[in-house]
Amino acid sequence: MSTSLAALQDRLQSASADFQKIQNDMATAVDARQRLEAQQSENELVKKACPPCTIRTTRPLTALSVQEFATLTDRNTVYKLVGPVLVQQDQAEAKANVDKRLEFIQSEIKRIEGQIKDYEEKADKKKLELVEIQGALQQQLKTQAPPTAVAA
Repeated sequence: MSTSLAALQDRLQSASADFQKIQNDMATAVDARQRLEAQQSENELVKKACPPCTIRTTRPLTALSVQEFATLTDRNTVYKLVGPVLVQQDQAEAKANVDKRLEFIQSEIKRIEGQIKDYEEKADKKKLELVEIQGALQQQLKTQAPPTAVAA
């Protein structure tokens, strides 16, 4: 085996490992985006109507949705779960906390979507490099193969 063939095989091995790492990083970013989208949905889409009584929940405050806060009256009391204890919290503060949480989640989703786009671009470039190396390797193998005899 010639040195150029070995060098091509080493480049192919290295490029394949790089491509696999990019794919793994992209999968991690997609998982993170899915978790954030689930949190966002939980914060936005829960449509539990709050009766005109005290809200007692074991869910974290951020799990209360915008729709739930919209149904609150002055007679309602909001509690925040802090460790094993429910602590009373001001409604305005609770609403502000949920709004901040939603803003944070949305900014994180945008950031991760940017990462995913970068990973996709890197993966496409690495894929092209792999195809190029494979073509060069096949060409090298063809030139080194002895001609086969054709029976008459």
